[in-house]
Amino acid sequence: MSRLDDIPSSPGKFKMEKSSYLHRLRFQSSLTKFAFFSFFLLCLISLLFLRSPPSINPSSPSDPSRRSLRTNSYGGPAWEKRLRSSARIRTSTNNGITVLVTGAAGFVGTHVSAALKRRGDGVIGLDNFNDYYDPSLKRARQALLERSGIFIVEGDINDVELLRKLFKIVSFTHVMHLAAQAGVRYAMENPSSYVHSNIAGFVNLLEICKSVNPQPAIVWASSSSVYGLNTKVPFSEKDKTDQPASLYAATKKAGEEIAHTYNHIYGLSLTGLRFFTVYGPWGRPDMAYFFFTKDILKGKSISIFESANHGTVARDFTYIDDIVKGCLAALDTAEKSTGSGGKKRGPAQLRVFNLGNTSPVPVSDLVRILERQLKVKAKKNLIKMPRNGDVPFTHANISLAQRELGYKPTTDLQTGLKKFVRWYLSYYSGEKKAAAR
Repeated sequence: MSRLDDIPSSPGKFKMEKSSYLHRLRFQSSLTKFAFFSFFLLCLISLLFLRSPPSINPSSPSDPSRRSLRTNSYGGPAWEKRLRSSARIRTSTNNGITVLVTGAAGFVGTHVSAALKRRGDGVIGLDNFNDYYDPSLKRARQALLERSGIFIVEGDINDVELLRKLFKIVSFTHVMHLAAQAGVRYAMENPSSYVHSNIAGFVNLLEICKSVNPQPAIVWASSSSVYGLNTKVPFSEKDKTDQPASLYAATKKAGEEIAHTYNHIYGLSLTGLRFFTVYGPWGRPDMAYFFFTKDILKGKSISIFESANHGTVARDFTYIDDIVKGCLAALDTAEKSTGSGGKKRGPAQLRVFNLGNTSPVPVSDLVRILERQLKVKAKKNLIKMPRNGDVPFTHANISLAQRELGYKPTTDLQTGLKKFVRWYLSYYSGEKKAAAR
């Protein structure tokens, strides 16, 4: 506290002048502090939310998983024509929808986009094709979708002008928000990428959605990771989710709170889906089933985690086709948003569902199934689970999704892995043939 603040005020011209002088000093001091803290806060927001993670040469051996957040140029008559063509509803019924799928070149995004297009819905994809994992796999998925008539715009969900342009050209009835920085362990290497994509990117998207008229209904990917260190199983949507074990989980939990806020203030219809260990063809190379397959075929040893006291590590593995059915059911049952002009006009739908298989399988059993499918014996290395954000088990209670969405998973792990291995061998043998030409 300044010494001037200790001088008492009292009647009299001299003291009134002093008091006036003090008020001016206080005002100037407050103004200076306000300016300083505003500048500091602006710098902090810019650092955490608006900037892309620093660029590193993706070929650098020190950081092979480095991602990029480039946004390509966009616009022009030909570009807009492709958008409108991809967004056109081609079903004979009157209940077709027009969906913006973010993360459309990702694993789940590709399958959901293809399923929507097959039934005649209008679909536009958005993806930044970052290099968190091999971008060539994302490009192959893009080619697959383009053959089905789906246009994927190359851009970032943090690009506000791009989002505005997309919503200006196309009146989306729904948004399927799947774009995110995935992976539990990578957060220890590049934490800012999780804030950038999973928080700032989500807020950017919601800001656009709340402002357009009519507002779209939004279905978005949360994660089973929000259950964190919970020990009560199976995990239920009613359980507390205040013990995240990783930054990834924390950003997904933050997303659920942000969704609640935009629903409450702006009337956006929002449905969060907590996915449980999704696997299958066109999957992510950073997932255990995927890199186990790769390493087993190459004769490399694989590390299998054990929990405390040599306990079993288990996952509620959920096949991609079952997840897609849940996503489409969530879109089909999503009610309209109630806001207009950025203002809430009435109560809006807010939901969260578990999408799992309800049958946790030990990771050791996963390896045994892969050995049978690949006809190769794995070189196993049992190690204690490190403190890197992984949890010992996941197990979904799906009764709410069954009741509200008609969700019913039908693919067991053995059947699903058989389909994955068939795709993997076909895809990578074809890649080798192309490289040999």
